[in-house]
Amino acid sequence: MSEIEVTIRLALPRDIHDLTRLYNAYRDFYGEPSAPERALAYIQDRVANSSDRYFLAAPAFPRGAPALGFTHLIPSTNTLAMRPIWFLEDLYVDPAARTLGVATRLMQHAEEFARSTGAERLTLATAHDNIHAQRLYAKMGYLREEHFWYFHRLLN
Repeated sequence: MSEIEVTIRLALPRDIHDLTRLYNAYRDFYGEPSAPERALAYIQDRVANSSDRYFLAAPAFPRGAPALGFTHLIPSTNTLAMRPIWFLEDLYVDPAARTLGVATRLMQHAEEFARSTGAERLTLATAHDNIHAQRLYAKMGYLREEHFWYFHRLLN
């Protein structure tokens, strides 16, 4: 399929419902139970009160069309390099818009944004079985982490 022309913009409070629609679909993709009210409250809080950044991809034409995807970046710091880093926490594209270049544009925009903040790197994680995402990341020059092992402890 050919690519679609999209515009990428920072999600603002006026975008809450469009972003929440995509966020709910993202959660569904990962098998999470539906929780529309909680999701709306979560997104409202994140957009209004956090240093996280959500970016929306929407068709360039027609103006005002619903967003096709989003990415969510969380700031952190590389203490050894003494520079900011960004974690690409979420990336989602509506199934109808996949293979149209939307994810690539969202990733490019995330990189441009991170560079504009003086970031040392953009880091992301994906599920072991998310082969489509892994192909995109490899194609864009991302390298799989081999040096560090990450450990998690769930805190009920």
